[in-house]
Amino acid sequence: MNSPKPYIFTDNNPNTVDDYAKSIQRLKRPVYPVDIVLDTDPANEVDDQFALAYLLQYQDKMRLKGIFAAPFFNHHSESPADGMEKSYKEVFNILSMLKRDEYASAVYKGATGFLSSEQAPIQSDATEALYQLAMEYTPENPLYVIAIAACTNIASALLLHPEIKERIFVVWLGGMGFDWHDNASFNAGQDIASARVLLGSGVPLVLLPGRGVLDRFTTTGPELEYWLRGKNKFCDYIIDKTAKESAVCNGERCWSRPISDVAAVGWMLGENFMLDRLEPSPIMQYDHFYSVDKRRLFIRYVYSINRDKLMGDLFEKIARYE
Repeated sequence: MNSPKPYIFTDNNPNTVDDYAKSIQRLKRPVYPVDIVLDTDPANEVDDQFALAYLLQYQDKMRLKGIFAAPFFNHHSESPADGMEKSYKEVFNILSMLKRDEYASAVYKGATGFLSSEQAPIQSDATEALYQLAMEYTPENPLYVIAIAACTNIASALLLHPEIKERIFVVWLGGMGFDWHDNASFNAGQDIASARVLLGSGVPLVLLPGRGVLDRFTTTGPELEYWLRGKNKFCDYIIDKTAKESAVCNGERCWSRPISDVAAVGWMLGENFMLDRLEPSPIMQYDHFYSVDKRRLFIRYVYSINRDKLMGDLFEKIARYE
């Protein structure tokens, strides 16, 4: 079968006033229940595991239709491909601990690398699954994509099948706060080409930035021990994993650990957990800084998070597993 020709998103500048109005209208908050997919790299560290466990306690509101393993490259992987494979296996590990094996058939492998250019999508089981699922939805009733990794899988699907941009709504954790001094975030910095494609595509998008915003959403060892130790197998696993990761990456005696990916799920749950505003879609540059073009279509930009309220709900929900 011949591969579709990649689409080129040159920019997302609107042509008419109606384009601005449409972009705002499509950014309305979800009306439950909605269908979602999760794009994730849980072998990277610990916050993806928290996010998946949290999400699965809200299946009355957010019905999970697919889980996509994303590539990553750091001290936990030998290459982006190895990171994706390890993340794929970690998804099954978490589902097993949570006793949610019914979702195992909806787990897909993603890209084995990052985009070499903005016109070079990577085909994978995840991109095909996203396309097939998205075509079942409409602009009025989109498929929500909770993206908490490098957005390689999503950008590739948009390039290969640009028609899905009218059928999906993306909530992506990437980049730094607009007031931060640079934009060298882990998710965006690994695959800037994909970030540029996503932000320039015109797809309805919520942007949750790391430093300057979500780095406030942190937890500590004593807090985890007090609220979660002994509640269930997953809780004990994630406490130990968080402590180990903090020892490697932080090294301080008194440590705190951001579990930022949870916020992407939190945004879907309502306005009580965070504040956002409309902003023109920023331009990710290859030098790890933003550029701004105020003609670009609007996105929702999260600028504040209610740490205590969201953390309390997270702990309550994941402690309920048997």
